[in-house]
Amino acid sequence: MRRAGIITVLMLFIATLTVFAQGDDIKLSPSCKYCGMDREKFGHSRMLVEYDDGTSVGTCSIHCVAVELALSIDKTPKALMVGDVLTKRLIDAEKSVWVIGGSKMGVMTSRPKWAFEKKEDADKFIKENGGALSSFDEAIKLAYEDMYQDTKMIRERRAMKKKTGMEHMHK
Repeated sequence: MRRAGIITVLMLFIATLTVFAQGDDIKLSPSCKYCGMDREKFGHSRMLVEYDDGTSVGTCSIHCVAVELALSIDKTPKALMVGDVLTKRLIDAEKSVWVIGGSKMGVMTSRPKWAFEKKEDADKFIKENGGALSSFDEAIKLAYEDMYQDTKMIRERRAMKKKTGMEHMHK
């Protein structure tokens, strides 16, 4: 009887740690290493790479995680996590159901790439926004294919914001 109580307390403790661990990635990496975007604001697209050497890197999107993986070619990812579009909870990116395309604007990309824990949620998203079901492998491949156009788009947007901001300062 006492043993069952101890096991129950331990299980509750472990479950509590898991709940507290969700979102800790944002505290440890509040902004994207590559673009500076607020990872809490983009919790629905954020990613976390955990390497087998114990290091980790938080990004805002699959676009920036593609940059990270390309620059860290000598490191081995132990886990790739992504924010579920609906819950913002980190889920296994490689086991997620991905949706490519659709009318909802993507994060750091002109071709949206969204991750879902449940296929039903992805199907509902497609009915509302368009797009097509995909895997992580296809989504990351497309992130690399889109890299030049997306980087060009980001630079142009930032230049326009900077120009607009400077115009306001001169008035």
